[in-house]
Amino acid sequence: MTEAPHSQAGASAPDNLVELGRIVSAYGLRGWVKIQPHSARSEALLTAKRWWLVPFSRASGAVMQDARSWKVKLSRTQGATVVGALDGIADRDEAEALKGMLVMVARSDFPETDEGEYYWVDLMGCRVWGLDDAGVQAVMGVVADVSDNGAHAVLSVRRQQEQDGLWVDLLDDKERPVTSLVPFVEAHLQEVDLPGRRIVTNWPLDF
Repeated sequence: MTEAPHSQAGASAPDNLVELGRIVSAYGLRGWVKIQPHSARSEALLTAKRWWLVPFSRASGAVMQDARSWKVKLSRTQGATVVGALDGIADRDEAEALKGMLVMVARSDFPETDEGEYYWVDLMGCRVWGLDDAGVQAVMGVVADVSDNGAHAVLSVRRQQEQDGLWVDLLDDKERPVTSLVPFVEAHLQEVDLPGRRIVTNWPLDF
């Protein structure tokens, strides 16, 4: 890719980058890019003053050492996508050259959430507690993914069990990890402790 004058190719990428979407095409004729966000909530993309664009290889995943920082001049939603103008990208050809790039934002640049609201990225890896058959709180597993069913967020919990003092994945008869889907709604949440990486629910372990 030809270096544009306003990218910071030599800048060191921060270690708290969060992948929020991917550039799918150019938008218009003036160098705007179109991004397909990974989440319906795009606040972090829309408020960030700088995006980090990272090439992606199917063989090796994101190539972080090639991350480039770009100043965001303007951004807005366009249907289910986000479109933005980057400083130094002036025409459609230059924007098209960025197609396929992952778009990342430093976690420290995310806007503050309201009480009771959480970024999905912060829920990933939290240990989830649910109710066993006796109605007693017990470890269900860890959050492996978060999705949206249109009405609310859903936690995909990779089930775990304690073995010799360690937590190991629970596997089915085909040696595949077992997952449970837990609605992330107030009716089922009893505690969300992000510093402690702990979520307590009243959801049955084996539902």
